[in-house]
Amino acid sequence: MAQWQMPGPFQVDHVIAVQHGGKTEAANLALACPHCNRNKGPNIAGIDPRSGALVRLFNPRIDVWADHFRIIGGWIEGTSPIGRATAQVLNLNAAWLVEVRAALATEELL
Repeated sequence: MAQWQMPGPFQVDHVIAVQHGGKTEAANLALACPHCNRNKGPNIAGIDPRSGALVRLFNPRIDVWADHFRIIGGWIEGTSPIGRATAQVLNLNAAWLVEVRAALATEELL
């Protein structure tokens, strides 16, 4: 979601947390909505619910969104191990987020 679609401002997130050696530099920073940032925490990996494999999370600095996700209605479906693990760790399909995305889609804003 874009920042203007959220009730509060986005937060600056370390893609790789400082405690895991990530640096505070542009290449390792990304804007994240508070919901996603809270759920991500210092995680750099998650479990792919389909295979059970430990995989790294989606990195918006190096990954292409469409290679790992698709939106169906308001639901974000992970289409790769990285996408599925990221959707689970960040809780991308919390009921309120799905509802907001579905409403925005009917307004052709997504």
